[in-house]
Amino acid sequence: MSAFGRNLLGLGVASLLLAAAGVAGAKEITVGYVAAGLQYPFNVAVAKGFEDAAKAAGAKAIILDPKTSVEKQGNAIDDLISQKVDGIAFLPLDGVVAQSWADRVAAHGIPLVSVATELGDPQKRAIKDVYPKLAALVASDEVHTGYNAGEIAAKLLPKGRVANIAIVEGAPGYPQVWQRTKGFKDGLDKAGAKYRIVASQPTDWTAEKGEAVCQNILSADPDVDLFYNQADDMVIGCARAVHAAGSKAKLVGWGGSRLGINAIKMGDVDGTVCVEPEKMGQQAFKALYAAVTNPQTPKGKFIEIDTPGVTKGNVSTCIPQW
Repeated sequence: MSAFGRNLLGLGVASLLLAAAGVAGAKEITVGYVAAGLQYPFNVAVAKGFEDAAKAAGAKAIILDPKTSVEKQGNAIDDLISQKVDGIAFLPLDGVVAQSWADRVAAHGIPLVSVATELGDPQKRAIKDVYPKLAALVASDEVHTGYNAGEIAAKLLPKGRVANIAIVEGAPGYPQVWQRTKGFKDGLDKAGAKYRIVASQPTDWTAEKGEAVCQNILSADPDVDLFYNQADDMVIGCARAVHAAGSKAKLVGWGGSRLGINAIKMGDVDGTVCVEPEKMGQQAFKALYAAVTNPQTPKGKFIEIDTPGVTKGNVSTCIPQW
């Protein structure tokens, strides 16, 4: 090899060594994710998606569980601020209270991404009107998820008379409850369905509570034609109550969970909407990572996760993530 060639080779090796040294000396990006409560499979799936995406990007993810306590969720965010993490994502338990947290995080120059829940009063702020202190909101349009469920329900109702519908709500205080209810009624109305809501009762999102509520409703009004359950866990419990009572009521859920999809395949449940919580977590990390690595990234971005309706005819299109 000529002297010129040896010099080029030497320069190439030196460049590689310098690049490697630069990578080795680069600061590891650390981000935090504050769940709503990891006792719920949906929330576990969101956290998994976030953590998996962070790992793939070579970032460190700190996952914190406030166990459905608003106070503990606020404390967890303060802990991440004190640790000087590069970015924070969270699934707010209370979107109104969380506004002050977003302001506090922004004051420390830390990007913040909300998952599934908009900040502020949901009665006054449309979901796509993202709180300006957020880097992004990654969510399904909950009114639209209810609308999709209403479209399914309209096709299941008896023809030629006014149908009796009962709504099995989620836990009180969650904005998703009224949003899904509003969308559900909008979907029924758009389809021209004739119906009346004979009951609408809250639960705690669990199958056990769903079963108990549906039992109570059927005891008071055995002529219910359809139950709209605002989560698949509840629709599983409700299906048990319907079967035990010998009722012919149709069942529509929300979520596309493994239990929900299997129940549709078995014919125990008639429909649901397909939600992808792992995808939410993945997209939340990607939005947060973009804000951390490029401060010029536009803020207040709405990243929507689609929620198509699912029945036995297209059940194979929904791959459960929780």
